Amino acid sequence: MNKKDIADIRKHFKQGTDLLKITTIYNVYIKAESTDIYHEESQSFSLLDEEQQDLFFTNFKKVLGGKLGVKLFEVKFVRQSEEEAENEEHAQKLLYDGLHADDVTQWKEDMQRLALKMVQNGHYEKDLVITFIRGNYFKPTKRSQDESETAVRDEVYTTPFILCSMNQTDLPKRSLIFDFQEREFKSSMTVDPVVNITSPIGGFLFPCFTANAADVNHILYASGKANKPNYQFIENVLNGEEVMTAEDDKTVFEEIVKEVIGDEVDSRTLASVYDEIQSMLEVDEEDKDAEETTPTLDTKEVERVLKASGVKDVDSDKVEMAFQKVLDDKTYEMNAGHVVPSYTSKSIKISTKVADISICPQDLRYVRRVDVNGRSCILIEVEEDAMIEGFKLISEDLLK
Repeated sequence: MNKKDIADIRKHFKQGTDLLKITTIYNVYIKAESTDIYHEESQSFSLLDEEQQDLFFTNFKKVLGGKLGVKLFEVKFVRQSEEEAENEEHAQKLLYDGLHADDVTQWKEDMQRLALKMVQNGHYEKDLVITFIRGNYFKPTKRSQDESETAVRDEVYTTPFILCSMNQTDLPKRSLIFDFQEREFKSSMTVDPVVNITSPIGGFLFPCFTANAADVNHILYASGKANKPNYQFIENVLNGEEVMTAEDDKTVFEEIVKEVIGDEVDSRTLASVYDEIQSMLEVDEEDKDAEETTPTLDTKEVERVLKASGVKDVDSDKVEMAFQKVLDDKTYEMNAGHVVPSYTSKSIKISTKVADISICPQDLRYVRRVDVNGRSCILIEVEEDAMIEGFKLISEDLLK
């Protein structure tokens, strides 16, 4: 899935839309430190009152919020042997069977077994509410310019889906309230746990959508924290392969570059490396006709980027050896959007004992480390006046 696909289905979790219909909702309550279901209920989503539906819509949007590689991860199911394919507890089989079950009771049983996998393979310090929904997502087909005027809803891609949300509960804090009927102050006696639907700790969407078609071999996993997927959950509950976060990709890229050119670099070379990668992303965004796919950095692209940035003595053997040493995989492809700092903010940090400096990547070329009268200095080239606490900084000639 790409960010446009996720954004599109996410925006339709609201009242009144005809492009997303939720048929059934199934809620499971698990008490802390327990591996059994304390309470469960399943019903038609349309039977919930409007206020409850709005609360769930907010929750589902939170599950699908965040960036790919940071909080959302497309996970590939582990390929099974013929014998393993008969495993009734494999997440892919439970989800696929539940998705196509004609009987609501069968769908509920499949989701119940999946919920039990979650609590039996995890540790939760607070009570947990697991919510499953089943529905259909409709996406209008694109019309070519030479087609006659046709209602946008006439032809749609229809994809049945299952979404899961995991939410912890909190006990309400004791508070002082005012009773309008009795006209007196009282202490709050509410002891019912509150489901924290604004901060889901995890979830997933099945199946993924690729080129307007369902991809049942992948599941979109949602992490509760940025760059901190629950690897145990992915492996033992979803039966998925290992994922790499955006933070992982950035670290891997830096280590590969260090293996190729060493751990010392001047600011102009580093700026050129970032510029080369950023240009890949910008060209990709300008190509409106192409399907949205984020550019990747394999061995050939890393070699090209380094050579274009002016790095000497770079060849394919060096780059492949670096990939092999850092990743033990010469075929790995890094997401280009993960390794380059944000060009819309001061995302590069220059740390020294005296001060920390934040600058935009495109301004890195104006920073130098120089020796002045035997002292190491950070030199920043500026075209405008420099202000300190309202005072204009005067120019000094230090090269004496």
